[in-house]
Amino acid sequence: MNEQGKDPQQGRRAPEASGVDLARQALAAAREQARARGNAAGGRKRQQQPGLRSGARADGRDPMPLMAALDRLRTERGWEMPMAVAGVMERWPEIVGPEIAAHCEPQRYENRELVVRCDSSAWAAQLKLLAPQLVARLNADLGQGTVRLIKVQGPGGRPKGYGPWRAPGSTGPGDTYG
Repeated sequence: MNEQGKDPQQGRRAPEASGVDLARQALAAAREQARARGNAAGGRKRQQQPGLRSGARADGRDPMPLMAALDRLRTERGWEMPMAVAGVMERWPEIVGPEIAAHCEPQRYENRELVVRCDSSAWAAQLKLLAPQLVARLNADLGQGTVRLIKVQGPGGRPKGYGPWRAPGSTGPGDTYG
């Protein structure tokens, strides 16, 4: 001991850690914390959540054939029914036969109702009689419940114009449907 009664080793401070030593200490502390968390979780490995890492598996961003992309777009947007009905409009002669198709034409499809216009009142009456069979055929082709009703319209003419310059007696087309 020295003359003041102190140990020379006590007076000295330990040298402060340098950058490398601090990094080693921080790494050791992080490893210890990771071990503690692993034990707290029951020693199980954490599973990666899907979507957090890209990989070789297929996902929605991968390239695909054009028809597959169009089918996916049609499904996502809910366009199946309108596209199916548009297909029926194109295949109308195949569905109803060439004789009916020559005189009756589908106009529009709204609220599960198909509106068909005929070129004469005789064909309109004929189509009204055939409507239940056509509805069954369309539903078999498109899916049950797609077409609920066929509305038949007779031949169209100009709208009746009333006014001071209208000639009495001219009522439009010579057809009696209406």
